[in-house]
Amino acid sequence: MKKYFLYIVLTRTNTVMSKAIQLVKKDEYTHAAIALDKKLKHMYSFGRKYTYFPFIGRFKQENFNTGIYKFNKSLPVIIIELEVSRQQHEKAKHLLDQFIANSRLYKYNYKGLLHCLLNKSASCDHRFLCSEFVYYILKESGIVDFRIPRNLVRPQSLLNLEGRIVYQGTIRMYQRPQPKLNRQATADYTDYHRLPGFINRRILKKLFPRSSRMFTEFRVKKYGRTG
Repeated sequence: MKKYFLYIVLTRTNTVMSKAIQLVKKDEYTHAAIALDKKLKHMYSFGRKYTYFPFIGRFKQENFNTGIYKFNKSLPVIIIELEVSRQQHEKAKHLLDQFIANSRLYKYNYKGLLHCLLNKSASCDHRFLCSEFVYYILKESGIVDFRIPRNLVRPQSLLNLEGRIVYQGTIRMYQRPQPKLNRQATADYTDYHRLPGFINRRILKKLFPRSSRMFTEFRVKKYGRTG
């Protein structure tokens, strides 16, 4: 049976608003986005329209290679995988399609941010905070209900979701390419893998350093050992 997932992406940027939230609320994460796929090719949120101008915000598609992310690869990020039903996934996608089709109608909820910092309820049909937007999609899709006004849901609040953390670290490490095993390395290893373990490792390290390193990483990842 096919499984369906949504991905919640939480980060902490170094913008003025992020620092204000961190100062007042002591939150570890200050920005939230939602994605339909594990590779985050379809990731959406509310944020600044122009990278260097924080006072115009809107609904937008986000990418770790653009905007604020592009210049801050050391930003902390956590990615939470939520398993959902087919109906919930379709509903979330339908809601996102509506935001995409009417993107010009939606603005950043600056008033809601101020009220959030003061723990006061404030909502508007066409204005959202980043976490308010993510929560709206999840709630309207029947996935979660925190039973609080949506503008009071902060990125930090989304850590309470019952999901699986698939990554936690920096954006730079998340984008770091994984080593791949090539055919030549496979041939090198096959020729020597029947030798005693200590000879095997010494020969591979001396004659085929690259192959040895890659297969050591492979064995650790697959078997939890190198011998």
